[in-house]
Amino acid sequence: MRTVSAKLKHIGTSLSSSSRPYSLTPLASSHGKPRNPPLPTLLNEFVNFCYQRDLPKAMNAMAAMERQGIYADSITYSELIKCCLARNAVEQGKLVHKHVFSNGYQPKTFLINILISMYVKFKLLDEAQALFDQMPERNVVSWTTMISAYANAKLSDKALEFFVLMLREGVLPNMFTFSSVLRACNGLFNVRQLHCGMIKLGLESDVFVRSALIDVFSKLDELKDAICVFNEMETKDLVVWNSIIGGLAQNNDGDEALDQFKRMKRAGFTADQATLTSVLRACTSLALLEVGRQVHVHVLKFDVDLILNNALLDMYCKSGSLEDAKSVFERMVHKDVISWSTMIAGLAQNGFSQEALKLFDLMKASGIKPNYITILGVLFACSHAGLVDDGLYYFRSMKRLYGIDPGREHYGCIIDLLGRAGKVDEAVRLVQEMECEPDAVTWRTLLGACRVHHNVDLAIHAAKQVLKLDPEDAGTYVLLSNIYANSQRWEDVSEIRRQMREKSITKEPGCSWIEVNKQIHAFIVGDTAHPKINEINRRLNQLIHKLMGIGYVPDTNFVLQDLEGEQRDDSLWYHSEKLAIVFGLMSLSNGNVIRIRKNLRICGDCHTFAKLVAKMECRVIVIRDPIRYHHFQNGVCSCGDYW
Repeated sequence: MRTVSAKLKHIGTSLSSSSRPYSLTPLASSHGKPRNPPLPTLLNEFVNFCYQRDLPKAMNAMAAMERQGIYADSITYSELIKCCLARNAVEQGKLVHKHVFSNGYQPKTFLINILISMYVKFKLLDEAQALFDQMPERNVVSWTTMISAYANAKLSDKALEFFVLMLREGVLPNMFTFSSVLRACNGLFNVRQLHCGMIKLGLESDVFVRSALIDVFSKLDELKDAICVFNEMETKDLVVWNSIIGGLAQNNDGDEALDQFKRMKRAGFTADQATLTSVLRACTSLALLEVGRQVHVHVLKFDVDLILNNALLDMYCKSGSLEDAKSVFERMVHKDVISWSTMIAGLAQNGFSQEALKLFDLMKASGIKPNYITILGVLFACSHAGLVDDGLYYFRSMKRLYGIDPGREHYGCIIDLLGRAGKVDEAVRLVQEMECEPDAVTWRTLLGACRVHHNVDLAIHAAKQVLKLDPEDAGTYVLLSNIYANSQRWEDVSEIRRQMREKSITKEPGCSWIEVNKQIHAFIVGDTAHPKINEINRRLNQLIHKLMGIGYVPDTNFVLQDLEGEQRDDSLWYHSEKLAIVFGLMSLSNGNVIRIRKNLRICGDCHTFAKLVAKMECRVIVIRDPIRYHHFQNGVCSCGDYW
């Protein structure tokens, strides 16, 4: 401890001495006699120009001073550098750098650090490092500036390398150093080492360090560690609350994020833009529309905040509330590419493809350049509207028109588009022509097309490709087994069953959630836990018999055939979304939309059931599954019966 204290004391003294302003006296001439420039007039003019942010006049005065060997203090130069940064005047900034090293003058560490920071903010890391390498003396600010620069530039190895070199040079890191280097950590081992270093230096209780620790643990999906660091803090500020709420929301732990938000409010803290953005993300992941609407009230205080409005827009789109989303979008004073892309994708995913394409035309007319996500939303819209020619045009011209290289997601949309149109052979050719290797999602897309169009041989090939890339995909095993069963290939069915048993693969139970009176009700297939389950089952049986009277027949193609424990018709009757729909009918008045979130893709039988119920009961039902959103109304679904 004595050594650490001595080093800290030494660094503090060094920092103090290096922060003193420069002398205002001119340099001696080569003959050893002091020059006699008009010091008061020229120097005072230069100082005034710098503080007045008059860059052209300040640069002229600086050139005159350089000719006479006159130098100002470091604070004045820092004001001039601020002016260069504000105007993005890179060349003028370089002239300042050249000036303070002219005529053999050697600026102090304080000013060199400011120049390094200037180059970093101009994103000229090579120039920043070159100046850093020339420094006769480097302090903690010098090292931290470079470490932070490399961390922000995603050059993690370089940032960690500089941190090690800093320690070897005997410079002790401070809280800003640790918060910067933590951002560069991609592995838990490095984080744990740094955490130990913080404890040794007594910095583990610092708010900046704690916040950075929470952020990096969240980034590495180590939420238990993040919560542990958070709970250890005796006093918490808004920055730390935002870190833990944001980390939980980013890792799709929306329930815990909302719980922490409630705790934060009880602790007396007022939510800011960062808090609300994270809370909206949590509402989005849980499809909590009513809670999201409550958060919207707080958002109105920051009405012009673009990031917050984009998060609000995303929440409404992903909750299936397009009317609310349109209202937010139309009210936004400023819209960026994220705003437009979110709205286009939201319309496309909710089945309003034509509106999405019209909005894309408006976006182009507004002068906003589309990005990767924008084109993905456009292709998704074309796919679900059956616009084959339009979809292929956008796909083939995205590089030429917008400079965007097609990614796997873009290929997936076009494969889906061709599959929907029955052009399965063209879809296969596109898979073979992909510039990147097709992943499991790509093969699943092709498998879906083969299932719809009954292309058995190709479906089997696609399913096998999926299982090569994702051997634990229970849904593909079920689908492949059913394909074999429908083709009377019972030996192959037995082989699939054997593989599933050996790998302990079971189909994930379907679960559906519905929000009623600001409370979430969850249902699983064959549920017996809900307090109203007997009433729900009774109402469901009545509804099914009523539907069967008008021609409804349970579709068992989506149930795993010939497996122990599977009661095909019974299991279909009590699928989780059916239970949730009935509970919604019982609990929500006629004017309210029944909104359901499901963890698995909705099966064909439940899809038919929802359409018929929506028509018979004159209700609007919205079901969000992992693939898309289904808006059921008047016996029709927005997906066009293809998902």
